[in-house]
Amino acid sequence: MAIKTDDLTLHEKHFDQIVNIMKSEPYANFLGIKLTELGPGTASAELIPDENMLNTHNTIHGGIIFSLADYVFAAASNSYGRTAMGVTTNVNFMSAGKRGQTLRASAEEIKKNHKLGWYKIYVYSGEELCATMEAMVYRKSHSFVGNED
Repeated sequence: MAIKTDDLTLHEKHFDQIVNIMKSEPYANFLGIKLTELGPGTASAELIPDENMLNTHNTIHGGIIFSLADYVFAAASNSYGRTAMGVTTNVNFMSAGKRGQTLRASAEEIKKNHKLGWYKIYVYSGEELCATMEAMVYRKSHSFVGNED
């Protein structure tokens, strides 16, 4: 997939600022989500679930799995420094997140244009795929970095 030059330039020029913004996301920090990678249109993160993240079946609550998937979706879609806002998500829960296993998620940009972006997200509990997400963003025309230029 070809990345628009302006987007790539903004990503490279303001990479550290973008990473710092993504790492300081309040809800992700509250949950303990850690950003592990950020590239143009991609992101990975992990979460070590605690006892408060279990459901009545003693597995990881679906809301926690969704939150991790949503976080990497947000990081990947905002990785160019241009404001992107979620429009739709479709989650498929494929197996239970297991107690005591680290959750890992990755997001990959499938396609984007000047107004929309489409992403595929995978969430693993240990080595097992537990959820997938397909998601779309609306890409605003302004950037949230580099406004000092």
